[in-house]
Amino acid sequence: MATYCLTVARLQLALGHGARRLHVSAAYRAKANVSMSRFEPSSFINYEKLQSNVDIVRKRLNRPLTLSEKIVYGHLDDPHNQDIDRGRTYLRLRPDRVAMQDATAQMAMLQFISSGLPRVAVPSTIHCDHLIEAQIGGVKDLARAKEVNQEVYNFLSSAGAKYGVGFWKPGSGIIHQIILENYAYPGVMLIGTDSHTPNGGGLGSICIGVGGADAVDVMAGIPWELKCPKVIGVKLTGTLSGWTSPKDVILKVAGILTVKGGTGAIVEYHGPGVDSISYCKNVNEYQQSASLLCVFMYAGMATICNMGAEIGATTSVFPYNHRMRTYLEKTGRGQIAALADEYSDLLVPDEGCEYDQLIELNLDELKPHINGPFTPDLAHPVSDVGAVAEQNGWPLEVKVGLIGSCTNSSYEDMGRAASVAKQALDKGLKCKAQFTVTPGSEQIRATIERDGYSKILGDVGGVVLANACGPCIGQWDRRDVKKGEKNTIVTSFNRNFTARNDANPATHAFVTSPEIVTALAIAGTLNFNPETDFLTAPNGEKFKLDPPNGDELPAKDFDPGQDTYQHPPADGSSMKVDVSPQSNRLQLLEPFDKWSGKDLEDLRVLIKVKGKCTTDHISAAGPWLKFRGHLDNISNNMLIGAVNSENDAVNKIKNHLTGEYGGVPDVARHYKANSVSWVVVGDDNYGEGSSREHAALEPRHLGGRAIIVKSFARIHETNLKKQGLLPLTFSNPSDYDKIRPDDKISIRGLETFTPGKPLSAVVKHSDGSEETLELNHSFNETQIEWFKAGSALNRMKELQH
Repeated sequence: MATYCLTVARLQLALGHGARRLHVSAAYRAKANVSMSRFEPSSFINYEKLQSNVDIVRKRLNRPLTLSEKIVYGHLDDPHNQDIDRGRTYLRLRPDRVAMQDATAQMAMLQFISSGLPRVAVPSTIHCDHLIEAQIGGVKDLARAKEVNQEVYNFLSSAGAKYGVGFWKPGSGIIHQIILENYAYPGVMLIGTDSHTPNGGGLGSICIGVGGADAVDVMAGIPWELKCPKVIGVKLTGTLSGWTSPKDVILKVAGILTVKGGTGAIVEYHGPGVDSISYCKNVNEYQQSASLLCVFMYAGMATICNMGAEIGATTSVFPYNHRMRTYLEKTGRGQIAALADEYSDLLVPDEGCEYDQLIELNLDELKPHINGPFTPDLAHPVSDVGAVAEQNGWPLEVKVGLIGSCTNSSYEDMGRAASVAKQALDKGLKCKAQFTVTPGSEQIRATIERDGYSKILGDVGGVVLANACGPCIGQWDRRDVKKGEKNTIVTSFNRNFTARNDANPATHAFVTSPEIVTALAIAGTLNFNPETDFLTAPNGEKFKLDPPNGDELPAKDFDPGQDTYQHPPADGSSMKVDVSPQSNRLQLLEPFDKWSGKDLEDLRVLIKVKGKCTTDHISAAGPWLKFRGHLDNISNNMLIGAVNSENDAVNKIKNHLTGEYGGVPDVARHYKANSVSWVVVGDDNYGEGSSREHAALEPRHLGGRAIIVKSFARIHETNLKKQGLLPLTFSNPSDYDKIRPDDKISIRGLETFTPGKPLSAVVKHSDGSEETLELNHSFNETQIEWFKAGSALNRMKELQH
């Protein structure tokens, strides 16, 4: 590899940085094809196809392309004829692979089973990370999860074996870290049934979070539809230093763009702050410059891309660089790194490409940030948050500090946190707050244990949890505060919506970097700035923490830990997948009813939602995760977290058939039993947050027909369409105020339902008056066929006959 690097470097200097090095390919390319992963030796990387498609599209558009355009358009089903207009047209794409976490995989696999297809058409994997509750510690919590979730794990394991899907057992780690270690590579297009799938953008991948029905399309070999994304460029200059980390880049960007500023766009990072290394003159210089000049480690780039979900972005991506190559080599994928080197100009933006929006960030001026509470875009410099908390009445005492999760659980993250913890330990100081550590994968857990990080983090007061999502998604059996008790926690997670982590709406959750979390857990207060403030040792000595440090990658290479992967057999046709009719965890799906062919008349307003309504509000996680494979049971959580505009209450709406108040799911079930269809009316960015398609399945199952709002989050809008619902937006957002809780709404224009043509709502008030409102939609012709068939799955079956 050293000889290869040296020769490539010399050729690069001669050819110029943007030149294609075809003769390098001829001289050094491996004769055999390069596999996409060690688990799929017969599925090969096809950069030639990617290059061919990009060349076709570039010639058609006659302009330079951004990196994200290259990868997305490089996966077009028909690059010659596809209509391409950023932000307007729908693209038909051929992703390379699918990944599903266990909570969403249940419904995805149930839908795939319903499709009647014998085997998945692209490499696909299931990852058991969501159903493990943090309670005592990693070993005991994992054992308990295996016992409690045995039925679900057996279903996913057997379904994976039957249909050709790889199965990562519980304890393997978090889906996004496993993808980074094994499946992501520069230029790949991967879709995953989790909103933080964009984590893979840290390795130059286009990784997009979707609903399970989208995953079924790709697994079935059907072109996948995506609205042609706009591209937001983030130009980085300068260098990170001191306590500032890559996490602060996305915390700052979230403050700029807000939770919906990236909707419909891919965020593409570029500029000298990202890629300050060029090819070197000799191997020694190559190795020395690696630690001096490149600002971003692979893990930091993944963190930034991961949290792009919090600004509503379709995904985020970094250009291919030396750090990615090194990580690929360290994780046993040197052949992929060598191939990416050959096609390096394909894996960076074209010179002169244009972005729909450009943000410039000088890393020299960036300070450590902490965002929250209750929303990930409320950005504060760490130096200011204590004063802001006092002004707003937020609790200053930090009750718990939590590091890890899919966002910040790399070897480097753990090392930087451990470097802070060791300074405190050396002075005889431990955490004042409770402290938890969540490794991202079995490989990370084993490596940090071998290298002593786990001991340091444990000695300072930390409890190492299972390799799973845990508290980040609400899988936390928290007992130190009572529900309703006002308190503060700080995490290195990505999301901090109300009650997300511990089901307590009074918990003020803040997100920041692992090293800042560790410092605040040691200090025990938000009113502590490690850059300037002093701690007091038990002997009375005042001392300041030095900025954190940590190795990007382990000097002894990674320790893989236990083998937790189950290969699917070459032929799984004889495998049996059982779902008991008596199960309360799993339920086979029944097809939804088709459209009647007529306008929808006199729909009741089930609830008019006030303010923020995320997928956590629509379909809560936490204890409800156990019902993710049972549509009827999990529907009992539908919209129980949404605020009713009529009374500002949660899960208390009026049943207009009985005149009594009840829970949202209960009233919906009563309406359905009496053949009364209904709509939900909502506010801005409805459905932001996790990709969970249950937030779309549940309203459809309980008799909903349309969701009418000011604006939608991207994934949720698509999920609603997939299930045969009508996601509609007010042409005039102020029309939201005209809807009353006791209205009846008729949706007209469905008999001539066509792309780009608004529908109308005839709103009948209880006083006998009526008004007509215009409703916009983003349906294309294919999606209208989903609506008419009753769901995308129904339409798939129609096309098989």
